[in-house]
Amino acid sequence: MSYNNPRQIAAEFSSSGCYKSSLPIHKFCIISILGGAFIAFGGLLSVMVAGGMPGIGTENPGLIKFIAGAMFPVGLILVSVTGADLFTSDCTAFTLPVLQKKIGLQKFAMYLTLSFLFNFVGAQLIAWLFTAKTGLIYSDPWQSYLHHYAEMKVNQDFITVFIKGIGANWLVCLGMWMGYAAKEIPGKAIGIWIPVMLFVTLGYEHSIANMFFIPAAIYTGADISWINFLTHNLLPATLGNIVGGAGLVGCIYGYLYLLDNPHTN
Repeated sequence: MSYNNPRQIAAEFSSSGCYKSSLPIHKFCIISILGGAFIAFGGLLSVMVAGGMPGIGTENPGLIKFIAGAMFPVGLILVSVTGADLFTSDCTAFTLPVLQKKIGLQKFAMYLTLSFLFNFVGAQLIAWLFTAKTGLIYSDPWQSYLHHYAEMKVNQDFITVFIKGIGANWLVCLGMWMGYAAKEIPGKAIGIWIPVMLFVTLGYEHSIANMFFIPAAIYTGADISWINFLTHNLLPATLGNIVGGAGLVGCIYGYLYLLDNPHTN
């Protein structure tokens, strides 16, 4: 079975950033809404499955973390296969062409900002309309699970969330990287699944996922304020995600495979 080597992956990842940054703004906003929604669907699946096993969770907390991690990557697989847009993977996708001087910093900042804002819109669509308004998690054990999960996320210090944000997007962008290695959908799904499962199981902080988890908890009555969500979780997680995706994947792999010695493969 053939697959793309690292140099080819870097070129494809960079091309995706060039393509997205060439889209009309209204089309880019639409695919960003879809990206936020798909990640939220993955989050909702993880809550419904892992949150529905309270007895198992009491005796085997590590197993519940793994089950949640195993469910969540469905969202990123949907993003990748359908051509939706995700802020966190854009941290790499837009960094690579910047390093190649194919797009400028102004376009990088504008499209990354649009991606973040419209991912938020998509995530709220699922959190409010398809989760809270459908009553999926108003009963226990799901409501208790989600509220506890969200409350833990907003009760961490800034630097802890920031570091966890770096770890999350390092792994998410590696998941997209491994997805680009595959030339068929099953291989793409497996490549994405492994690092994303890892970041969720480890409890790292993904800004777009948290745009679903914490607002969904708020919409269903959790004692969390929007200010607390924005300042204690979303801000440090987002900054960490940028460092992880743009720095640890975009800059490092751009240097290794796009700006490097041509004999490297």
